[in-house]
Amino acid sequence: MPFKRYVEVGRVALVNYGNEYGKLVVIVDVIDQNRRLSLTDITIDIKRAPKKKTLIAAMEAGDVKNKWENSSWGRKLIVQKRRAALNDFDRFKLMLAKIKRGGLIRQELAKLKKQNGS
Repeated sequence: MPFKRYVEVGRVALVNYGNEYGKLVVIVDVIDQNRRLSLTDITIDIKRAPKKKTLIAAMEAGDVKNKWENSSWGRKLIVQKRRAALNDFDRFKLMLAKIKRGGLIRQELAKLKKQNGS
């Protein structure tokens, strides 16, 4: 599979360093080869150095936010943020739910084994 995520005008990227860490951005102009971005597969059709109003309209027309939230990368980041926001009691409730789920799975598996065996 060839490399397809080139640094180009209109490429949506995720900032991975600095004050804007974790935010989605759109490349509007290429200055040099130095970058602190993680390129995504999402692109929008814009010209070089557009006005803010034009860029926002293009992002809304391209449905960038929805595409990002439905991508596997975006979903993983949402889950990471949600888990980081859990307090001790929430983690405890999550642990109990996992134990309960495991018990139910074991019960169903035992029923299936019993049906198959006899």
